[in-house]
Amino acid sequence: MTEQDHTAVIAALNDACRAEPGAGWVMTQGVHALPAADQQAAFAAVTAFKDFHKDNNPHGERDCGAFLIGGAKLFWKIDYYDLDLCMASPDPADPAVTKRVLTLMLAEEY
Repeated sequence: MTEQDHTAVIAALNDACRAEPGAGWVMTQGVHALPAADQQAAFAAVTAFKDFHKDNNPHGERDCGAFLIGGAKLFWKIDYYDLDLCMASPDPADPAVTKRVLTLMLAEEY
């Protein structure tokens, strides 16, 4: 597999992770404190996010983004762990050895 193919597989797996709120997603205390309607809007913004460019996607993995909800700036970031969530994944392109965790946070919590 070429490096470009490897990156494309990671990006597709990240897209799938973003498509399923709750499946490996965590939110910070700041997001948890938002009104329920803003939380739902934030979840929808993550699942619909397509504004990838060189500044937020330099490696082509589609693993982070930012947006505004109710005047608050939020970030989301996908990290790759081993199946026990103890260490980094040995290969983020291999779902058999990788658990993705999407963290949704307020910008000021970064």
